[in-house]
Amino acid sequence: MPGLSIDLSISAARRIALSAQGFAQPRPKRPASARQIAGVIRRLGLIQLDFVNVLIPAHYLVLFSRLGPHSRARFDDVAYASREFTEQWAHEASIVPVSTWPLLRHRMETHRVRPYGFEKAMAQHPEYAEWILEQVRLRGPVSAADFLADQMPQPQAFSDRIGDSWSRTGQRAILEAHFGRGALAVTKRLPNFSRTFDLAERVVPEPHHRKLVSREDSQRELLRLASQAHGVGTMRDLADYYRMSPGDARPRLAELVEAGDLQLARVEGWKETAYVHKDAGDHKPAATAALLSPFDPVVWFRPRAQRLFDFEYRIEIYTPEPARKWGYYCLPFLLGDRIVARVDLRADRKERFLTVAAAHLEPHAHGGETAAALIRELQSLAGWLGLDSIRVSRRGNLARLLAGVGKSA
Repeated sequence: MPGLSIDLSISAARRIALSAQGFAQPRPKRPASARQIAGVIRRLGLIQLDFVNVLIPAHYLVLFSRLGPHSRARFDDVAYASREFTEQWAHEASIVPVSTWPLLRHRMETHRVRPYGFEKAMAQHPEYAEWILEQVRLRGPVSAADFLADQMPQPQAFSDRIGDSWSRTGQRAILEAHFGRGALAVTKRLPNFSRTFDLAERVVPEPHHRKLVSREDSQRELLRLASQAHGVGTMRDLADYYRMSPGDARPRLAELVEAGDLQLARVEGWKETAYVHKDAGDHKPAATAALLSPFDPVVWFRPRAQRLFDFEYRIEIYTPEPARKWGYYCLPFLLGDRIVARVDLRADRKERFLTVAAAHLEPHAHGGETAAALIRELQSLAGWLGLDSIRVSRRGNLARLLAGVGKSA
C-alpha cells in the first residue's frame, strides 16, 4: 500500500544507499568503456563539475571511485561529444542527461545572473547582451576569449559591476547568463576549463530542447531521479540533490508516495521520515574500497553523511591553514559500507609522486585492515594519475601505519 512505512537498520540504509550509487557492482577489470561511463552518469543522474586541480578535477574522481582507472578524454567525449549529455546548473554546474534539460527549464527562466547586481547592467544595455547572442548565432561555438574588445566595447556599467569577480569580463558574464537562462549550451571545456558555448538548439537534440514540462511535473521527476540515485533519503536529502527548496519538495514527495514510486521508512537513529525508492535494493557492497571526492553524491550533503555514516565532514580549502583539522583537500575513504578514514592528498606532477599530507583513522575502524586497503587504492590512484610513488607524511593517527604498509607493499 502507498504510504505504508517500513523499518530499516542503519546498516541496511547504508547498503541501499551505496547500491543506488553503483557500489554493488565490482569495478571493470579493463579501463571503462564509453558505455560504462555513460551508465554511471545515468545512474547518478548528474555529475557535479569541480575543477580544483590539487589532485584531479573532482568529476573524474567520482568515476574513478566506481569504475577505477579510466580515460579522462573518454569521459569528456561522453559528456560533451556524444549528444547524450549536456551541462547545466543542476546540483551545481553539472553534467546531466539531455532528457533532464526540459526538467530544469523552469529554473532557467528564473536564473539569477552572477555576480549579483549584474542583471541591472544587462537591463540597462540589452543591445550589448543581444549582440553577444547574435555573435554566437553567426560564429558558432565561442568562448569569452574569442570576443575582441574592438568589435563592440562593453559598456562601462559592466566593468563597474564585474570588478574582481569570478566572471572577469562582461563578455564572459553575459555568455554565462545566456547559458543559465537556456539560450546557450556548453559544447566543451577548454584545457583551462573555460566553457565554449553555442545556441542551445544546436547542442541539445530534439525533442529535449523544445519539450515543455510544467514546474510541478519537473519537480516531481527531479525528486524521483534523486530518490533513485539515493535509494533512501530524507526529504532534505532528496531536495538537495537538485537544489530544490523543502517547500517545493514536500508536496511532490507526497505525490510520489501516493503513486507508489516511493515508500515511507523509519531508519534507525534518524529523526526524520525517510523515503525509499520502489526499485531500491539492499545489496552488499562488492568489496568496496573507494576514495570519495568531496563532491561525490555519497557525501556532498554533509548532514546526510553524518546520519548515514556517522561521519562529520567538511572541505577545508577555504579554511585558513592554522584552523584546518583534517587538511586542504581531504578525501573520505569508503571500505565496505563504512567510511573508515580520511586522507589529505596532493599530486606532485613535477616530481611525479602522490603526497599523503595527512591520514586519519575513524574511531570505529580497524587500523591494519584500513591501511592495507587504503594503500592499494592509493597505488591505483597514483598509477592512474601517472605518478611513480607515494609519500606519506607523519600527520594523522593512521599515517605511521599507512607508511609502514606502503613500504612492505
